[in-house]
Amino acid sequence: MSELPPDEVPEGEPEQAEPEQAEEDDGPRPLGVGVAPTGNGPVDATLQRLVDADHLAVSGHLEVYEDVHRGLRETLTSLDHPQPHTPRS
Repeated sequence: MSELPPDEVPEGEPEQAEPEQAEEDDGPRPLGVGVAPTGNGPVDATLQRLVDADHLAVSGHLEVYEDVHRGLRETLTSLDHPQPHTPRS
């Protein structure tokens, strides 16, 4: 059998993986959720709450998502009930 340099592996033979040092798992990491402005103030304020989820434990995400969903539904519902226009003096 011929000798191969130590860094070469013959074809068809799996390369032996060197043991890697396990990274210390310090918990969840922020997703970096970015929120692009929509131009609608109430919608933008509601969506901005999504950024809060990055700073919470996973157990707190549901509350933020439900809050955002509720806010967006309220904004959409308000479109069905236009406010009376009052002229400016």
